[in-house]
Amino acid sequence: MDRLVIRGGNRIEGSVQICGAKNAVLPQIAAALLGSGRLQLGNVPEVTDVDTMLAMMREFGVVASRGPGRTLVLDAGGARNAQAPYDMVRRMRASILVLAPLLARFGSARVSLPGGCAIGARPIDLHLKALDALGADVDIVSGYIHARTKGDGLRGARVVLSSPSVGATETALMAAVLARGESEILNAARDPEVSDLALCLSAMGARIQGVGTHRILVQGVDALHDAHHDLITDRIEAGTYAIAAAITGGHLEILGAHLEHLGRLGANISLQGSTALVRGVERLHGAEVMATDLRASVSLVLAALVAEGETTVHRIYHLDRGYESLDRKLVQCGADIRRVEE
Repeated sequence: MDRLVIRGGNRIEGSVQICGAKNAVLPQIAAALLGSGRLQLGNVPEVTDVDTMLAMMREFGVVASRGPGRTLVLDAGGARNAQAPYDMVRRMRASILVLAPLLARFGSARVSLPGGCAIGARPIDLHLKALDALGADVDIVSGYIHARTKGDGLRGARVVLSSPSVGATETALMAAVLARGESEILNAARDPEVSDLALCLSAMGARIQGVGTHRILVQGVDALHDAHHDLITDRIEAGTYAIAAAITGGHLEILGAHLEHLGRLGANISLQGSTALVRGVERLHGAEVMATDLRASVSLVLAALVAEGETTVHRIYHLDRGYESLDRKLVQCGADIRRVEE
């Protein structure tokens, strides 16, 4: 298990290339299950979450191969309706996104609850309500989601999300593209990753309107076909490097980023319930810290860049889930970082 040793105080300067969006590629990998042909994705990042998702797809009989230029080819012609076991789903919450494609294509699906968490604690319930609205029978038995279609499959319907959840919107989209008739998804998430999934599905033959708004219309089709789609770049990765340059007083050219996907940030945060309040201090000091998840990991790295002295960040396998070569890219831009084996 590796750790990062970071000495703060250096400016982040130069240029950095942004990779394809992790949060866009995961649902698109799952979407390959909707068709019986080949889906080729371009600009795919080399992160461990992608490897985890591909391992799950192979459990379903999907043949996945990497090609030149960061391409990924998924052949679902021989896909089968297998179970998505807890041991795999627990590694990554995005694994829940296989539920809708399995249900839409095969008429039934059995997927473990992600992380074994309570349904209401995270918005898994919105995924299930969306499938219920489209005509599925959904039960929870011994930690597994059991979903089945009635009669001749899913049917078009109005899906009203109680909050604009990205994952639930993606679930509703993937279920609706093969449902009979028209579906209306209200209070849909407008995030770029949702729009990119819709573009991928459209390339496969889906009929979708209203992407990027809170009202998406989907006209169901009988089948999807072979397609090629290039992923958008990762706005979270772009924002991470922008913050790194800003807090160190540097100047960084961020290649491939979409300005319209990034917002400005202010720091005056407090903690009240689920809301955090942060008050700034004059300076930070290096320390031994431990990463607990992906975004916490990168936050610790950013803080270490401006801290006085040396910071050691443990359990950085979380970083590798979503950031391709973060430490190497920062070193190329002037950071003092060493990756050390525990």
